[in-house]
Amino acid sequence: MTAPTALPAGYRLVDGPPTVGDYLILRKRSGLSPRRPDQAAAAVQGGWAAVHVLHEESGTTVGMGRVLGDGGWYFHVVDMAVLPEHQRRGIGDAVLTALLETIRREAPPGAFVNLLADPPGRRLYERHGFRQTGPNSVGMARTLD
Repeated sequence: MTAPTALPAGYRLVDGPPTVGDYLILRKRSGLSPRRPDQAAAAVQGGWAAVHVLHEESGTTVGMGRVLGDGGWYFHVVDMAVLPEHQRRGIGDAVLTALLETIRREAPPGAFVNLLADPPGRRLYERHGFRQTGPNSVGMARTLD
């Protein structure tokens, strides 16, 4: 649906998840809920697809995104995060574009892609064709003790 998005000079898109340490930093600093190292270790190894973005000058991982899925028809975009000082440069757009292109390339036609959209990301997701599903279906969640 969207054309590939080029990163600004000085940034590089890397296939695969970030390190556990970078994952934890990205979640915390970008405003996502913090996670424990054991949760992060399982998360970075447990996705169907993932990419991250490096700031080449500093070597810092500045953005990431992952997809959970069954490889057939169901895919869930998670962990979309960009460090605050690197936001508004098209990094999130490039990450989401790369993830959607991987689904288009690797999954059978008719893939269902969903996500939970916090307010800061809603415009990005809408630009990529995502629409709210309510009132017919709404997200529900539970944290297990």
